Amino acid sequence: MTDLADVPSAEPLLAALPAPLRAAAARRYAEHGPLLYQRLAGLYGACPGFGQWYETLLATVGGLLAARPADLLALDARRAAEPDWFLRQDMLGYSAYASRFGGDLAGVGRRIGHLRALGVTYLHLLPFLRARAGENDGGFAVASFDEVDPALGSMADLETLCGQLRDAGISLCADFVLNHVADDHAWARGAMAGDARLRKFFHVFPDRAMPERYESTLGQVFPEAAPGNFTQVPAMEGWVWTTFYPFQWDLNYANPEVLAEIAAALLRLANRGVEVFRLDSTAFLWKREGTACMNQPEVHALLQALRAIVGIAAPAVLLKAEAIVPTRDLPAYLGDAGKPECHLAYHSTLMAAGWAALAEQDTELLRAVIARTPNPPPGASWLTYVRCHDDIGWKILLDEAGGAAGRLAAVARFFHGEGGTYAAGVPFQNGAAAPSDGTITATNGMAAALTGFETAEGPLAREMALRRLLLVHGVALAFGGMPMLYMGDELGMSNDHAYRTDAQRAHDTRWVQRPVFDDDSLARRDDPDTWSGRVFHALRALVEERRQCPALAADVPRKLLPVPDDALLALARGDDFLALFNFSERTMVVDLPALGAGTWPGYSGKVELAPWSMLWLRR
Repeated sequence: MTDLADVPSAEPLLAALPAPLRAAAARRYAEHGPLLYQRLAGLYGACPGFGQWYETLLATVGGLLAARPADLLALDARRAAEPDWFLRQDMLGYSAYASRFGGDLAGVGRRIGHLRALGVTYLHLLPFLRARAGENDGGFAVASFDEVDPALGSMADLETLCGQLRDAGISLCADFVLNHVADDHAWARGAMAGDARLRKFFHVFPDRAMPERYESTLGQVFPEAAPGNFTQVPAMEGWVWTTFYPFQWDLNYANPEVLAEIAAALLRLANRGVEVFRLDSTAFLWKREGTACMNQPEVHALLQALRAIVGIAAPAVLLKAEAIVPTRDLPAYLGDAGKPECHLAYHSTLMAAGWAALAEQDTELLRAVIARTPNPPPGASWLTYVRCHDDIGWKILLDEAGGAAGRLAAVARFFHGEGGTYAAGVPFQNGAAAPSDGTITATNGMAAALTGFETAEGPLAREMALRRLLLVHGVALAFGGMPMLYMGDELGMSNDHAYRTDAQRAHDTRWVQRPVFDDDSLARRDDPDTWSGRVFHALRALVEERRQCPALAADVPRKLLPVPDDALLALARGDDFLALFNFSERTMVVDLPALGAGTWPGYSGKVELAPWSMLWLRR
């Protein structure tokens, strides 16, 4: 760690602040400045004018802190006094598209009562900033960081919603796309118009020579819809790096101006009231020839610098890493006690392994993922989930599966309904049957469709579908971290195939799990004789049980107990909580003493687990 004596003065930061804010800012700079300077000097110290650039960055951060509204400054103070506020067992996330959930931002505000009834304390609204005109990857092709999509409202509407949510005890999480901007963003438009400064915001090559060298070690995110990683752009007289889609231009973080602009854009949104940022596509930020250009050391330096900037200017804010990577690469995105990175990171391998356990009626992969997951460093947590707006990528389980691609391909085929299974998933970006040649195809679908509700015939089949739905959610709720529900799963909503008639969406099967929130299902939420009512009340009961159990706070250690049955998962949290999960279609008898689990109130010997069921034990 760089010693504070070696760190440039905080004067540019403090000079931008009114007197009442300077003492707190000086303390924060003393805490975060050494790591900030060390990381930025490591990335950009060799760039001409680095010292002046660093001073300018501090002045910009100071100016944005000076502009922070009084109520958010008060929130900063409260969160600083309770830095583990988001690790409590009563934290519950919910993820939704504003347009699908409420129509617009004002409509989302009218859903707050439903969120409170569910126990939500954290709302992740998927991209709501102004996106590219036309096709825009579900809003992830951002055209402006400072404007709301006009169809959803205005920045004033965003500030109003943030206030409404804060009053209800709910923090708003916004997507913040780090890796790229849309080709009609002002930076891209300026570059195409000949602005030499803005051209350097992107990776541009005059011919295919360097792209071909990079391509030899790069993967492809969307091989069917958008093959390759580079796009020829005539206005740029060359090839632009476009990892995801041709209209999403990767940013060049080797240019310090890019980081400075991105940090300022994030802080401006924080000043609007956004409390959490889902940092999209974090793994891809740094490019290095001869590698997959993922998870490079500089990625972590960049994220640690952003964490330090937030710690100085908006300490109430959380950063969440969207890094869909194997278990071995996940912990780095949380950093460690001396080098904090993101506060939260998606545990995508846990999510995929839970579904694989359902398909195989075997918890081997799930137990392997849990065993390989370290406890987070202080002040950090995993984000656990069952479904989201994106596909289930089975390849991230290759390590746990010992490289057995055929095994994971079979899991995918199971969830695509091959062989008459109960699942009604859809292959990623294909729409047809999954390949039968051992190729691993990712899966899309709502949780209810994947657990068998859509194919269920009769009360017993629907009961089994509900149990499977609760089982995978139970793992997410008990594992340790902040669990997040996906819009509609709390009501058992089904797949939406209407996307097939939309020319801009028909190629992307992820839209099957992005339905319009069903008001009819919501109206039946409190009727226990309906599917929606049964799902809602069962999930709500699990959430409430978790809320009342301190052992399920994110920072309580977890332990796997050895199991005599491959379909059983036995997960302990501290000394006072044990969860048993039966991932099979048969009844299972579990001998607690044989597990080494000791005795529990009301359970001293053997317990019976019905098919697809779980039991939470508390002392």
